[in-house]
Amino acid sequence: MRPSKRAFDELRKITLEPGINKHAEGSCLVRFGDTQVMCTASLEEKAPLWLRNSGRGWVTAEYGMLPRSTGTRIDREACKGQSGRTHEIQRLIGRALRAAVDLTKIPEIAIKIDCDVIQADGGTRTAAITGGFVALYQAFENIKKLGIIKQNPIIGTVSAISCGFYQGEAVLDLDYDEDSSADTDANFVITGTGGIVEIQGTAEKVPFNRDDFNKLLDLAIKGTSELSKIQKAALGI
Repeated sequence: MRPSKRAFDELRKITLEPGINKHAEGSCLVRFGDTQVMCTASLEEKAPLWLRNSGRGWVTAEYGMLPRSTGTRIDREACKGQSGRTHEIQRLIGRALRAAVDLTKIPEIAIKIDCDVIQADGGTRTAAITGGFVALYQAFENIKKLGIIKQNPIIGTVSAISCGFYQGEAVLDLDYDEDSSADTDANFVITGTGGIVEIQGTAEKVPFNRDDFNKLLDLAIKGTSELSKIQKAALGI
């Protein structure tokens, strides 16, 4: 029995609230159960230096956890420097979101997605990717209204979900209680059409085999398919 009493293939309650920030070009407050992440998308009217004169734009991301997003206060990374975990997660978010965009349709601008964890209960990176997509889509729609782009360059949805083996059973969307004691856990980034963008998987105790991996992948495809529908409903597309 899962601590949350959910079925093995059941997502936590997912909510995506777009337009939560009146200043940003795009924004979304995403909740995966008790995990909450604020995602904002901001326009920078110049591309990175390495893309200058390429005629192509860029999408990137930053990630951080607020001091009381966890059970005990953590220091702001602005005071002590960015951790390797933070650096790895924000690079993952950037790669995931770029998979949903035709970058050749963007002029030399950059969209930066800021993902700030308000409350953590497992799956903060998967929530950030899922909500970050909503913020990104909204940002492109607003930038289109400004005449900076002619069409929204989004080519499809992208979302992410965790899966793992908890007490010998493959389960979908791990919360903290499950993640902290899972035998195996993995994060899957998958497009709305089932294309795999990235997989991060770790055997915490004993190695897992091909059959185990296929069980996790099947759960991830089911979960991200549901997330894609929630994203589209939130955006009205």
